[in-house]
Amino acid sequence: MSKKERLLAINNLINEFEIDTQEELTEKLNELGFNVSQATVSRDINELNLIKVDGVNKKFKYKTVDTNIILSPKIVDLFKHVTTSIACANNLIVIKTLSGNASSAGMAFDEMKFPQVLGTVAGDDTLLVIAKTNSDAEIIIKKLRTL
Repeated sequence: MSKKERLLAINNLINEFEIDTQEELTEKLNELGFNVSQATVSRDINELNLIKVDGVNKKFKYKTVDTNIILSPKIVDLFKHVTTSIACANNLIVIKTLSGNASSAGMAFDEMKFPQVLGTVAGDDTLLVIAKTNSDAEIIIKKLRTL
């Protein structure tokens, strides 16, 4: 079976079941006839931009991240050019910028209209983003890194 079929199967599995480990996903894929190792599944998880979020029956489960942000290329370029680093601590995201550019980065970030954001605060060279949950912060960071 092809890689495309395997990736589609992974999406179907994580939408149908609460899968919380690579080993569990590997077992389910092997049951479906895909002869895969945990290393292959790990690469697939990365390629599909899967993250772990709170589950209902299990502590965590894999979920896809929608990386399709429709923005003006100028806004994306502005954000990328003034941002020097992005770090996360629980639901707080700290975006460091060139001196005097945090408000510009904040304006660009706000244009992205992330539904997972409670608010932003800009200083001189730091933009603080407050996400609703820890997993929401992970989603935001993953999207920002794909810009």
